[in-house]
Amino acid sequence: AAFPPGGGEPMPVEPKVPGMTVVTAGVTTSRHHLYFIYKMPGKVRTKIVSNDAASLISLLVKDDMFTKNIVDNSAWALSIWPSLEYQQMYDDAWRLLRDYFYDAGMTSIDWDEVYKRYLPLVGRCAKREELDDVLRQMASELSALHVFVYGGEYNLPLHEDESLELANEVASLGATVRRSDEWSGYVVTSLPERDPDFNLMDGKAIYSPLSHDVLKMSGQRGLEVGDVVIGVNGESVINVPSIHMLLRGMAGKSVRLEVLRVKSGPSPLLSRSRRVRTVTRRAAEGGDDAADDDAEDTEDTDHATPEPLIVVPLSPSDASNLRYTAWEWRTRQAVKQLSSQAGFSAGYIHLRDMSGTKAVDAFVRGFYPDYDKQALIVDVRHNHGGNIDSWLLDVLQRRAWMYWQGRATNITNGGLGWDEQFAFRGHVVVLIDEKTSSDGEGFSRGVSELGLGKLVGTRTWGGGIWLSSDNKLVDGGIASAPEIGTYNKNFGWGLGIENMGVDPDVWVDNDPHQTYGGRDAQLEKAISVLKEWLEEEPVVLPQRPGRHRDMSVREESKGCAAK
Repeated sequence: AAFPPGGGEPMPVEPKVPGMTVVTAGVTTSRHHLYFIYKMPGKVRTKIVSNDAASLISLLVKDDMFTKNIVDNSAWALSIWPSLEYQQMYDDAWRLLRDYFYDAGMTSIDWDEVYKRYLPLVGRCAKREELDDVLRQMASELSALHVFVYGGEYNLPLHEDESLELANEVASLGATVRRSDEWSGYVVTSLPERDPDFNLMDGKAIYSPLSHDVLKMSGQRGLEVGDVVIGVNGESVINVPSIHMLLRGMAGKSVRLEVLRVKSGPSPLLSRSRRVRTVTRRAAEGGDDAADDDAEDTEDTDHATPEPLIVVPLSPSDASNLRYTAWEWRTRQAVKQLSSQAGFSAGYIHLRDMSGTKAVDAFVRGFYPDYDKQALIVDVRHNHGGNIDSWLLDVLQRRAWMYWQGRATNITNGGLGWDEQFAFRGHVVVLIDEKTSSDGEGFSRGVSELGLGKLVGTRTWGGGIWLSSDNKLVDGGIASAPEIGTYNKNFGWGLGIENMGVDPDVWVDNDPHQTYGGRDAQLEKAISVLKEWLEEEPVVLPQRPGRHRDMSVREESKGCAAK
């Protein structure tokens, strides 16, 4: 298993040793020493320092190369009795839930009785996964949605060996393909496209390996929908049950495909080479040019010639991210199109979660280019939660109270607009569904409670007690404790979210079959709601007050004694 389990706090000053990575740092149980666990190529070491100011200064000034007080961990071995360790983890999980749960009274649950009820099952656990089952049953007695059991040390089939994991990972061509016996290959049926305005998202550019955006950098042409892949690294794709068998372990590596450019047409170099061969054949046979041209055109149309294509497949996680990003881009385009057809302008933001800088970036990318639209759709469907609801609600609560007008700029042509700057003046609809969870629900409830907009979709997950996930077990696993209660005057404990979820103002569900076919009934309903809302309460720019005041000296004022 990984050492040390659970990770820890990073060291404030990195040592000046090439190839060294500090894994964790902490204080010993006695509080007399500090320890720094670090990795070197092929080994793990621990440095011990006395827990006093003089030793710390010596470390930072004299021993930043880590040459003193080093413990060799390579010979360390621990004898673990699993059944006793399982007993300890069960005890710790029960105790930590008792001590961390937001209600000291455990919501009137007899927590000692819960301990006794599930204790006999612990002795029957033969592996870590079975202990997880017992912990889940025990923790579920709290009937709280933010109880998760995960992590820890498991006997994994690949033994956490990264090289074995990569070797068995099935790479992706970043496209949807369909097996075709007619073409003896796989026909490309769709290529995910992402927002071209953001080449980098979260510091990473992910495109389909078959797209022209990627292949043009190596002097190649991308494929189009309708083209066919017939070979991978010299192997015919039709001779194996699935093309993915030939892509196992190929993520991030160069792969040679054989393709038929049925839709995109042959490469210019290949066409030129074919024409040279044709001209040479004519000269040798003395054939008719026009007839040969007709024959060649017919041949080109009926039979595509295999071409080589060098691509670099994506990892499963990158491929999943590409498909999700493409869905976001398609949905944003659909909002622009549907709102335009309905006679108003609208912005669109999708938030996958509420966690950290990535969630903040997603909101910024969607909000600020469209802050001046008449309507805004904030899509928190599938949202995994996090903790930025306060900032989002703060931005949406800004109000325009003053407008700016210059000689060359005004509120319609790119001037400063209004103050508070970037205040959204239009109507807001929030899309929610059964997978909207945690802080996604908190944000949705906040929009409703603060009167910022309307909710459209289905009832959410139902987690209204928050947590920090720091009650870890000895092997790095956790049975998380809902430890931060929420309440307000209208709903009491849990904000009406815990175990209930947030109900939408307008209920509409997406039919699975229609969704698979590309329709989004919830999005369409949001557009309909906004159209009716704008008809009742139009969002228009204020009219200018009229002529500026006349500050000239009037004729009747020239004889005034006050000069």
